[in-house]
Amino acid sequence: MKHLVIPDTQVKPNNPTNHLRWAGQYAADKKPEVIVFIGDHWDMSSLSSFDVGCKSYEGRRYVNDINAGIDAMRKFLEPIHSEQERLKRNKWKQWNPRMVFTLGNHENRITRAVESDPKLDGLIGFKDFMLEEMGFEVVPFLEPVVIDDIAYCHYFTSGVMGRPVSSAKLMLQKKYMSCIMGHVQDRDIAYARKADGTNLLGLFSGIFYQHDEDYLTPQTNGSWSGIWMLNEVANGGCDELPVSINYLRDKYGD
Repeated sequence: MKHLVIPDTQVKPNNPTNHLRWAGQYAADKKPEVIVFIGDHWDMSSLSSFDVGCKSYEGRRYVNDINAGIDAMRKFLEPIHSEQERLKRNKWKQWNPRMVFTLGNHENRITRAVESDPKLDGLIGFKDFMLEEMGFEVVPFLEPVVIDDIAYCHYFTSGVMGRPVSSAKLMLQKKYMSCIMGHVQDRDIAYARKADGTNLLGLFSGIFYQHDEDYLTPQTNGSWSGIWMLNEVANGGCDELPVSINYLRDKYGD
């Protein structure tokens, strides 16, 4: 059993998204049984509450944010659909991975916008992402989904205030099972072993995009960017393989 994990992509209008096609080509080559987008695929900067009224906010539009994320997701899916058609055409063994999308806090900006301005209810919503139409199971924000004894969520919380756990090691200590999350810029990994010998993995999956974030500095931009292939997944254990964006660019780049 293989799982492919796609960390935060934070797609914004006019930013490069060809790396999503590279990831789709990698998926088509490796054929994982499960593909998980960990959330924050859509940046949704038009609904940000952090810089309203600032110069950087000018020109943002909800529809542009939505369309940018959909176009990027289609780039990811195109190589997968092409490979599925090739297998079908040649009457070879079919490959139909389970595709899961765990909503992140950036997608959840829609919920916050509706809560603060109820007249938007019914006008904007998660349906605008078209994820179900593209074949994804959609998991609500902060609701873990467990697949082959590995829990996936945009982030896992610690304490009654619901803040994100601060390290992969703490995540294992708090949740007592293999867990994979996104949300934070940097990757972090920890291991543990249950009394019966079962190996556990705690993984902060990092990011998967090419652009620099405006809110970060030259010293804090530049985090590791890539995707993760989990090989030999069984009973919560796996052999995790980081696949950097640089590797994907070298192998599949335009």
